[in-house]
Amino acid sequence: MKVPQVATALALTAILGTSTIDAQTFTTDDPVLRRIWAMGMDSSRTYEFAQVLMDSIGPRLTGTPELKAAGDWLVSHYTSWGIPARTEQYGTWRGWIRGPTHVDLIRPRVRTLEATMLAWSPGTGGPLEAEVVALPMVESPAEFSTWLTAARGKYVLVSAPQPTCRPDQSWEQFADSSVYHNMSETRDRHARDWQASIERTGYTVRTLPQALERGGVLGVLTSTWSGGWGVTRIFGARTDEVPSLDLSCEDYSLLFRLAQNGQEPVLRVHAQAEMLGEVPTYNTIAELLSTSQPDEYVVLSSHLDSWDGGSGATDTGAGTITILEAMRILKRAVPNPRRTIIGALWNGEEQGLNGSRAFVEDHPEILKKTHIVFNADHGTGPVTFIPMQGFTAAAGYFGNWLARVPNELANQVTLEIPGIPESGGTDHASFVCAGVPAFSFHVGVGRNNDLPMGTNRWDTSVYTWHTNRDTFDKIIYEDLRDDAVMTAMLVYLASEDPERMPRNQRVLATGVEWPDCQLPARSSAERNR
Repeated sequence: MKVPQVATALALTAILGTSTIDAQTFTTDDPVLRRIWAMGMDSSRTYEFAQVLMDSIGPRLTGTPELKAAGDWLVSHYTSWGIPARTEQYGTWRGWIRGPTHVDLIRPRVRTLEATMLAWSPGTGGPLEAEVVALPMVESPAEFSTWLTAARGKYVLVSAPQPTCRPDQSWEQFADSSVYHNMSETRDRHARDWQASIERTGYTVRTLPQALERGGVLGVLTSTWSGGWGVTRIFGARTDEVPSLDLSCEDYSLLFRLAQNGQEPVLRVHAQAEMLGEVPTYNTIAELLSTSQPDEYVVLSSHLDSWDGGSGATDTGAGTITILEAMRILKRAVPNPRRTIIGALWNGEEQGLNGSRAFVEDHPEILKKTHIVFNADHGTGPVTFIPMQGFTAAAGYFGNWLARVPNELANQVTLEIPGIPESGGTDHASFVCAGVPAFSFHVGVGRNNDLPMGTNRWDTSVYTWHTNRDTFDKIIYEDLRDDAVMTAMLVYLASEDPERMPRNQRVLATGVEWPDCQLPARSSAERNR
C-alpha cells in the first residue's frame, strides 16, 4: 500500500504548495513559534481534515445526524492527540434526515429540474403529481382567500419571478448601456410589485407558506437566487405538513412562464425526509489544560453547524478545520501553556448564535477569567482585517502579537481601531455583549491591501454564502493552512501574556449603547421567540 500513500503525498504537495519561507530560516528567538511554523507549513493536515468533514460527513445542519457525526469525529481526533474533549449539550432542536429529492416537469414537456428540499421540510411520502400555479398579484386578503380555494391540491410558486437569470455583471459588461439599464429597472420593479402583492394578501414572506399549507396546497416552490450563475440559497422550510422546495433560477422561471401563459405545467415530485422530533444539540469543547494558571482562558472558536444546500465548506467548515489544525499544532508545540486554551466549535450559529450564547449563559466562571476570544468565521482566503470591537486596549495587544508573527502573514492584516462592538453576525458577538474581549477574523481587505476596505474576496457573498455551491473545492487550501498557523501563533502568544486584556470600552456616539446579550433558543419551540 506504499504507492497510494506516495500518490496522496504528491497530490497534497501540488495543492498546498510549499511555504514562502523555509521553517528553518524563520528568524525568531521563540522556539515555540518556530515549532508552530514548521508543523503548520511542513506537515499541514488541513486538506486531509477538510476532505473528510466536507465530502464524507457532509453538511452539518442543526438537528441532523451529520452534525452529531461531525462532533463525534472531532472528539475522536482530539482524544487521539491526548487533548481532553467533549460534546456539551445546551438544548434540543428539531431532528431531521434529508433523503433524495427528485423533481420532474412532465407536461407540457419533460425535464428533470434542479431543485432542493428546504431544511426541515416534510417529504412527499411518495411521488406526487400535480399542476403548478403561480401566486397571483392580488389587491386584498379577500381576493387572496378566494384564489386559495382554487389552488388546493396544486404546487404554488411563491417567489418573485426573475426577468433573466443572467447575472447583472454579465449584462453590464456585454449589453448596450440602455439595454442593461432597462433590464435592471425591470428586475427591480418586479421585485417591488411582488413584495407589495404579498403584503396585500395579509401575510408576510415568512407567514405565507403556512397560510398556503392550511389552504390545502400540495407544496410550496421558491427560488432564492443569489444573483450568480446557477446559484441559489438554501434556508429552512416554513411549512410543517407539505414539502417546501427551492428551484434554480432557470427552472423556477421556466415553471413561472408556463403557468403565467396558461400552459398548465405539471410536476412529479418525490421528496424523502424523516422527522426525528426534538434531539439533543451540543457544542464541541476541547481543552489544552494549563498547570500554571488553569482557571484563566484563551478561547479560539468557530461554528460547526451549517446550512445543507452544499457542503458547508466556506461557512464554515474552513473555520472548523482552522480550529482543529491549530489545536493539533498547539498540543505538540506548547506542552504547558500558561493559560488553559479552549477550542470551541459552536452549534446553532445559523439559527441565531444559539450555541455560543448558551455557553456564555452557562459558564460565567470561564467568562470572568477569559483573556481573549478569537473567532474564525471568515470563509476562505487569508485573514486580512480584524476589528477591535471597541475594546480600547485591544490594538496594543494585537500589535505586539502580530509583530512576532512572520511578515508573510502579519503584513496582510489591517486592524480597525478602536472599532465598534458588533451585536451579531457571528459567534464573537455572544462574548462582546458580555464585555469579554472577543474578535472575529475577516477577509475584508485584499492581499497586500490591494483592494478597497470591505471588499469581499473569492465572490463569497454571491457564490458560496449559504448556497448550493458551498462545497469542498471552493476552499483555498494554501490560505487555510496559513490561517491555521497564524491562529495557533496568536493563541500561543495570548496564552503567555503576563496580564489579561483590560476590558475598557470606548466612548460610543450619543444614543449608541453597548449591545445587550440575547438569550439562546434552546429548543425548536423557542426559535421564533
